[in-house]
Amino acid sequence: MRRGEQGFILVAAIFILLVLAVLGTFMVRISSEQSAAGLQVLQSARVYQAAATGLEWGNQRVLVAASCLDPYPGFVLDGFTVSVSCVADPGNPYSEGAASYNVYLVTSLAERGSYGTPDYVSRRLQARITDAP
Repeated sequence: MRRGEQGFILVAAIFILLVLAVLGTFMVRISSEQSAAGLQVLQSARVYQAAATGLEWGNQRVLVAASCLDPYPGFVLDGFTVSVSCVADPGNPYSEGAASYNVYLVTSLAERGSYGTPDYVSRRLQARITDAP
């Protein structure tokens, strides 16, 4: 062997190991980001369903009581904190012909996690409800 060719395999092997390490790190990072994105999509769907449940609960309370007088307590649904509020429309009662009815704005807010953290999700839904016959 000539003197200038000694150690060439060692340099090539180190280069290949370095390239494989970089590729491995890249693959692990992509995999973890995809996993986190999938979890975020799942949590978004779950928080929407929690907010929809709170909205239905608030709508039922308005229709049964025909008012927003009672304060609506919040509740926890499968780890999601759900807050429901109700506000009577300022134009209440409305009249159409001989019929008179009221309109209420029901708002449901579902949250999980702490605001500003990567696992925080929230959803706010609103509906206008009337007690018209």
